[in-house]
Amino acid sequence: MKTFNTKAVCIPSKHYMVDLSERVKAITRLIDRGEYFTINRARQYGKTTTITALKKSLINTYEIVSLDFQGIGHSGFSSEEVFVQEFSQLIFKRKRTLSFFPDAIEDRLRKFTEQDRPVARLSDLFLVLNDWCELSPKPLVLIIDEVDSATNNQVFLDFLAQLRDGYIARDTDNIPTFQSVILAGVTDVKHLKRKIRSDEDSKDNSPWNIAADFNIDMSLSESGIRGMLDEYESDHHTGMNTGSMAGLIREYTNGYPFLVSRICQLLDEVVSTDMGLKAAWSRSGMDEAVKLLLSENNTLFQSLTKNLNNYPDLKAAIRSILMEGTRITYNAQQDEIVQMQMYGLIRNDRGTVRIANRIFET
Repeated sequence: MKTFNTKAVCIPSKHYMVDLSERVKAITRLIDRGEYFTINRARQYGKTTTITALKKSLINTYEIVSLDFQGIGHSGFSSEEVFVQEFSQLIFKRKRTLSFFPDAIEDRLRKFTEQDRPVARLSDLFLVLNDWCELSPKPLVLIIDEVDSATNNQVFLDFLAQLRDGYIARDTDNIPTFQSVILAGVTDVKHLKRKIRSDEDSKDNSPWNIAADFNIDMSLSESGIRGMLDEYESDHHTGMNTGSMAGLIREYTNGYPFLVSRICQLLDEVVSTDMGLKAAWSRSGMDEAVKLLLSENNTLFQSLTKNLNNYPDLKAAIRSILMEGTRITYNAQQDEIVQMQMYGLIRNDRGTVRIANRIFET
């Protein structure tokens, strides 16, 4: 029997989840156009689950090189030579997922990994990657999850610059390189240089300025939530009005994926134990689930609290909105607003800054 999941990636065969097919189609259109882009959303916003679904849909058309930068420790960014070694090792860890990994490419990358004293530079790495792209019968798509692990590292900026040069050379000089590059994380990569360098000239001069805008809505819609509840209802026969419950869940969460799944999980596993399944999946059951959610110290709330404590200006802005009713005009050029949205705390409501959802407000 399926369950609601709030840990790591959601698997359709194991978990109740919203249908992501339309979202995957929209992302695939960017890949088909050869775009490089970043999926930057707040913690537990379904990025990894979306990437997992995306990879499955692309496998027949593209060669997918999918990496996770959590596999590289802090020391892995100490120099570009060390980074090249660590990056090559990540590829070897994903070897089983590759349908085309020619011996010549494998041998060259293995040499990078086996060096006692790393000497290969980023330019050496990209020569190998470009040759791989040229040899591959299917266009290569590079996906890197958890790029936040690379923030505050000049080596990663240099890596992005190499990707940028390849992107430009692909169109100007017909040099083979990745069909598409997708970076996923909380941080908007366009702002990485701002974190690393303090001089004014380099603040907004990001090597990722070739990236396409990623404007795909990753919140869960009311109709999507209803589809998930319909599947649950067909298994459990609670008698709930799935449309009404979906509306209530959306009203409280504004479609924040973790909050949607956690409320459903609490209804299924906790509230139903006290009230019974039929009573749990009702407005009164929803009230109980919300109370339970607000009283717990889950990983999402911990992350939000940490971010507020780490950024006093951000915390002051949130306090002003909530406690004083301050009306703040949405301005994508204002640092505090960019940060608040990046961490999932606010949304743009027709030009006005609003707290992201009722749960966060409370």
